[in-house]
Amino acid sequence: MPTHAEKKLLRQTPDQVFQIVADVHRYPEFLPWCVGARVLTRDETKLTADLTIGFKMFRETFRSEVVLERPGKVEVKYLDGPFRYLNNTWRLTAVPGGTEVNFFVDFEFRSKLLQAVIGTVFNEAVRLMVRAFERRAMALYGRHSLPPVTTPTPVPQR
Repeated sequence: MPTHAEKKLLRQTPDQVFQIVADVHRYPEFLPWCVGARVLTRDETKLTADLTIGFKMFRETFRSEVVLERPGKVEVKYLDGPFRYLNNTWRLTAVPGGTEVNFFVDFEFRSKLLQAVIGTVFNEAVRLMVRAFERRAMALYGRHSLPPVTTPTPVPQR
């Protein structure tokens, strides 16, 4: 059903971006439509959390296991809630000037009504969510966290 893949270059380090994605309990502070987050268990490599999403007259809570592979990957495994399935992966790769972020999400709601409502705004909603993570990175670490990549200017020979 709705699938979205996006690639972005952020000026922050992979570890900084990873920290924002892995900080699930802070999602309601910056993520659109996320009205609640509760981390149930957490260790160095995974966490289990409930997220509550509010959209128009809908409010749904789902549980997922989040596998943390610092600093390069965060993978969400759906456990319970209003979806038939949910696949979500963040891949973070160090590149000159920052981090290449590859974001992927694919899901289907059990409710045909909810699926129809979200289907009309899905792509824009996911783009807004990815931008929210980008804005969060700038707010926490600065707009220009890494120095710009420059090519040395040759010195003229006399």
